Amino acid sequence: QVQLVESGGGLVQPGGSLRLSCAASGRTFSSMTMGWFRQAPGKEREFVLGIGSSGFTLYLDSAKRRFTISRDNAENTVYLQMDRLKPEDTGVYHCAADVGDMLVPPRSASEYDYWGQGTQVTVSS
Repeated sequence: QVQLVESGGGLVQPGGSLRLSCAASGRTFSSMTMGWFRQAPGKEREFVLGIGSSGFTLYLDSAKRRFTISRDNAENTVYLQMDRLKPEDTGVYHCAADVGDMLVPPRSASEYDYWGQGTQVTVSS
């Protein structure tokens, strides 16, 4: 069993930055593939970024050059640095774990085995 706890969400003005954290416990973190998804009101959950155990990253096109994913295996934590935020980035951001040691992080939510409760990100002036 894996527990994931996100933190760092909040209200930010357009153009601002936020750093989300996801702390994992219950399994060897370093071998897990991690992903960040978001769900806007009335929309389906969508893949934002993922990072494999080797550090290979995969980005949603709209997140390129604005969002960065990283992991600290010593701290069992994955981070999402979000810069130049836009109102359309608003949503609940979920951390997800795939216990498979995958080179390329999956884009499909159904591939992930564990999920955090999510943290709200609101981008508004």
